[in-house]
Amino acid sequence: MRDLVEIGMGRTARRTYELDDIDIVPSRRTRSSKEVSTSWQLDAYRFDIPVLAHPTDALVSPSFAIELGKRGGLGVINGEGLWGRHADVEAKLAELVALAESDVDVEAPIKRLQELHAAPLQPGLLAAAVAQVRDAGVTTAVRVSPQNARALTPQLLEAGIDLLVVHGTIISAEHVAHGDSEPLNLKTFISELDVPVVAGGVSDHRTALHLMRTGAAGVIVGYGSTEGATTTGEVLGIGLPMATAIADAAAARRDYLDETGGRYVHVIADGDITSSGDLAKAIACGADAAVLGAPLAVAAEAPGGGWYWPSAAAHPSVPRGTMLPVSFGERPSLDRVLTGPSDDPFGSLNFVGGLRRSMAKSGYSDLKEFQKVGLTVRA
Repeated sequence: MRDLVEIGMGRTARRTYELDDIDIVPSRRTRSSKEVSTSWQLDAYRFDIPVLAHPTDALVSPSFAIELGKRGGLGVINGEGLWGRHADVEAKLAELVALAESDVDVEAPIKRLQELHAAPLQPGLLAAAVAQVRDAGVTTAVRVSPQNARALTPQLLEAGIDLLVVHGTIISAEHVAHGDSEPLNLKTFISELDVPVVAGGVSDHRTALHLMRTGAAGVIVGYGSTEGATTTGEVLGIGLPMATAIADAAAARRDYLDETGGRYVHVIADGDITSSGDLAKAIACGADAAVLGAPLAVAAEAPGGGWYWPSAAAHPSVPRGTMLPVSFGERPSLDRVLTGPSDDPFGSLNFVGGLRRSMAKSGYSDLKEFQKVGLTVRA
């Protein structure tokens, strides 16, 4: 039963919970973390760890996608980002970092980011980025917005992508386009493709269920909210309590599973995951995997040079993010971020190791079983 709170005469709001509001409660016999599996499968593609990288130029270059893929995760290239617009992306990123580090004009980095994103997309550049990842033998995934999905997808399919990610701050099963353009009906769109589609973000049970009915292989919950980097709350007034949102989407998955007689759609959490404990709690709430942004951007392999910004920061008229410094001094390797060893007592390194140990302490051997672990809400 939903917990409704009266916020004024005739107006109620639902009480919801963040990941920080809940705790995992072990209640079974413990097991060795070596007996725990963190693998999961999305359509025909199997991954050793439940980690995707947020599709921002600050994080996912073709080389980073390859490195994450070799370690069992999935790097998602932003199909509308700099890798498809400029041949010298490394130089452009260095320019952005220099502007951010100068601290003379706090708005200058975002202005420059918008200018760089205003350059036309060049199909050859994007195809080359896709080919680089594909030729390395790892799963190739590219993100497009609902507004541009119909126009960009054919060239991505020709380039050889394995997975398509239709991703926006908040999306629905049908996107109403501007002017005389035909609305994007995701169900029709997905049915015409030969590759699996992951779609999101969503914020509630109803929207998640509608997206599952489109034929999506996975549904993203959240919009990548990151304290200090995303400003969607300030700009749009939209907030997303991740613990509740994930649990709602997991309930939609159960309903859809019953509705279809067995079709399982993966729930992917995207937002407010800054530590290995947060990752464990996201899985415990019902997620099959999680999108990480700033936590991965600290890695030496990330192209942002110790800085992070979400893909929404480049919006031409309503930017919803800023450049955030995430690493100072020597940056850890991606191996240390994912699997350790860690010397940080707060969970910013060894994400997968922390998740494995949480599962082991709770007595669960795989991710789907761990979704049944007991939870409590802090008073």
